[in-house]
Amino acid sequence: KSTVDGVEVEKPYFNWSAEENRRAQFDIKARNIISSVVVLDEFYRISVCKTAQEMWEVLRVTHEGTEDVKRARKNTLIQEYEMFRMQPGETISDVQKRFTHIVNHLTGLGKTFDTDELNVKILKSLDRSWQPKVTAISESQNLNQMSMPILFGKLREHELEFRRLTAE
Repeated sequence: KSTVDGVEVEKPYFNWSAEENRRAQFDIKARNIISSVVVLDEFYRISVCKTAQEMWEVLRVTHEGTEDVKRARKNTLIQEYEMFRMQPGETISDVQKRFTHIVNHLTGLGKTFDTDELNVKILKSLDRSWQPKVTAISESQNLNQMSMPILFGKLREHELEFRRLTAE
């Protein structure tokens, strides 16, 4: 682009410098790559964009949202995290999926958690029928060093054993 009487106008292709030509080639390649990896709905969103940078910005805002959207989403997820409880009839696997989903999204939005904090939250979210196992884990294990997958594995193991005993 160049400026004529204070107005930006497209520079004719034949007047491009070698650098402008090289940059245009990179932009074309980037637009092709982006267009080829998105699903059809995404393609329709970006098909009107003139540069790879515009395409990327449309996709970024669509999926990440603006700063206001991120802040609102983070606040909603924090509330979900704080109110998290095991639902009646829910399995440990279901609890793990829901909890991990919330924690992963919060982590993606910049929230950090201590291992101990997550483990205590999981144990406190279980219903009363889990109280003996919660007490046993809390007293016998160092919750600072136990990973979430290991904790959920112990809870699943207990759930399977409990089902086996009640089925007899």
